[in-house]
Amino acid sequence: MGALPKRKVSRHRRGNRRQHLALTAPTLVICPQCGSLMRAHFACKTCGTYKGRQVIAVAGEAADNR
Repeated sequence: MGALPKRKVSRHRRGNRRQHLALTAPTLVICPQCGSLMRAHFACKTCGTYKGRQVIAVAGEAADNR
């Protein structure tokens, strides 16, 4: 015979076991260059800067520089 539980696991015990599975929202900060919201410690998707340096070529930005 296989191993079977003797009794039902209560909602409280089941919830305690799953506590670490909760999702958290990413931390958003304001970009110092363009002022849009961006993820902390990531390059800004709007202007392409990180720590004051241009690290990503943004499509809208490339047309402006010509």
